[in-house]
Amino acid sequence: MEVDGERFDVIERDGEPGVFELRWVSGPNADYGFATSTSSGEGQPNAELEDAIRNFLSQVDPSTGYIE
Repeated sequence: MEVDGERFDVIERDGEPGVFELRWVSGPNADYGFATSTSSGEGQPNAELEDAIRNFLSQVDPSTGYIE
């Protein structure tokens, strides 16, 4: 998935319906990212995933590439 020029792999965890790992593949730190989930255990619409990614990116320190 691409959001604001940044690429993320979106992977649903095996055996955990509704839990998604988002890995920032275009970021400066290999395998860095975050997880998100739904309370219903169902999938998330792309718009919600995009919002979650934008929120994540807004917290990242540009000098380190990590959330401080």
